[in-house]
Amino acid sequence: MADVIDNLGAGFAAFADPVYVVLALVGVVLGTVVGVLPGIGPIGAMSVLLGVSTQLGPTGSLILFAGIYFGSTYGGSTTSILLNVPGEASSVVTALDGHAMTRRGRAGPALTVAAVSSFLAGTIAIFGLMMFAPWLSGVAVELGPPEYLALCVAGLLLLAALSEGSTAKAIVMICAGLAIATVGTDPAGGDLRFTMGSSDLAEGFSFIALVMGVYGVAEALTMAGRRWHPEPVRAPKLRELLPSRQEARAAAPAAVRGSVIGFLLGLVPGPAAVLSTFASYVAERRISKHPETFGKGTVEGVAGPEAANNAAAGAAFVPLLALGIPFAPTMALVLAALLLNGIVPGPTFVTDQPELFWTVIAAMYIANLMLLVLNLPLVGMFTRLLAVPPQALMPLVIGLCVVGVYAEGNSMFDVAVMLVAGLLGFVLRRAGFNMAPLVLAVVLQPTLETSLRQTLAYSDGDPGYILGRPITMVILGLVALAIALSARRAIAARRAPQPANRAPNSA
Repeated sequence: MADVIDNLGAGFAAFADPVYVVLALVGVVLGTVVGVLPGIGPIGAMSVLLGVSTQLGPTGSLILFAGIYFGSTYGGSTTSILLNVPGEASSVVTALDGHAMTRRGRAGPALTVAAVSSFLAGTIAIFGLMMFAPWLSGVAVELGPPEYLALCVAGLLLLAALSEGSTAKAIVMICAGLAIATVGTDPAGGDLRFTMGSSDLAEGFSFIALVMGVYGVAEALTMAGRRWHPEPVRAPKLRELLPSRQEARAAAPAAVRGSVIGFLLGLVPGPAAVLSTFASYVAERRISKHPETFGKGTVEGVAGPEAANNAAAGAAFVPLLALGIPFAPTMALVLAALLLNGIVPGPTFVTDQPELFWTVIAAMYIANLMLLVLNLPLVGMFTRLLAVPPQALMPLVIGLCVVGVYAEGNSMFDVAVMLVAGLLGFVLRRAGFNMAPLVLAVVLQPTLETSLRQTLAYSDGDPGYILGRPITMVILGLVALAIALSARRAIAARRAPQPANRAPNSA
């Protein structure tokens, strides 16, 4: 424990550099803004800024991206509570009781409970990351190619099964992402594949161009066609922010339970932040002595889901830093920022890059505190942002995307790839396709391919080799169970009797 305290102290000491403090501040403010404004989200913000990660370095990039991620998970609660418009998908559940509290004149306490619950959950999640990631790294050293193959398959299949929308469409996007990532040079033989004779494709498609296209440009095109007419909202004054003693007493245990649920689900592949909020809400409703009050403005319905949301955000860094495998699209962008700076996260990351790891841990604590200190006093400023039509920001988003992609490789070909990806992403979104499986498949394809090649070479075609790896079988078994349960729920939902539509009364 003494070593942990010493390492953490060294991480905080790195913030004597004012650049890191500024990056943390910019990250949490920008994250809160994109969380408040519906539609942009942390993925869009990270993709736009991915091109500057090489100038910031690995530590600066992680500090900035962590601030954006934590800030956006909190910022989405503001619009959910005040306007019943979730800024983030993970804030949908918060809107159920948060906006009901606003209608009862308790918007201030709802915002305070959300902020304090988020701070508590973030602190617990960062502590879990600090303690769990080094342990998991030690375990991961013993894992071989079959286990990494199983983890990659688990991440992709669980994302497909648990993502909102059609599972079949998610699988199509996974296949498309895997196909896109195979373009370029064969890592085993060094031969060019699927380049169609183009020298620009010798190193494959630029990941930055793809992500900025399917998220930045596609989001700008999507938002351009939407009408944004928010209802007028009054930001609560500072004296109206304090919850009553009864509300605080009810919110505290709900926030702790939500933190635990969120952290555990944050370690699972898929949309953990969204799933954890629903899981926390269901748990609080079952525990409550008055479940009939949920949906009508009960404070537990705000504290639990908000805590679960932020705890899941912190836990998502564990598999990325300890295993080198991102289980969410946002973590895929963090991985891309590290790779662009020559840092490969994995089992030896904590021991090989201790200064980077502990500086990022310290940055998370500082960003979490900044969110609590800044967001409540500045809630009026953030609510005024709701009057700004998102369409007004879209030309700026596209301009930043073009500049970022060109600056990364000085290639107009990459800019063209980004624009084509943006148009395709816009069309696919309109058709109901989710972009997250595609991005995660592109990121995981190199690990998946290398692990598959090595597994086939070691097994020499013998399936018993896989069956003799207990960790691999446990991972695949859990995936099969999760998919079976998901399929069962889908079948039950289809068989559920639909309410009959009443015929209109004839005159």
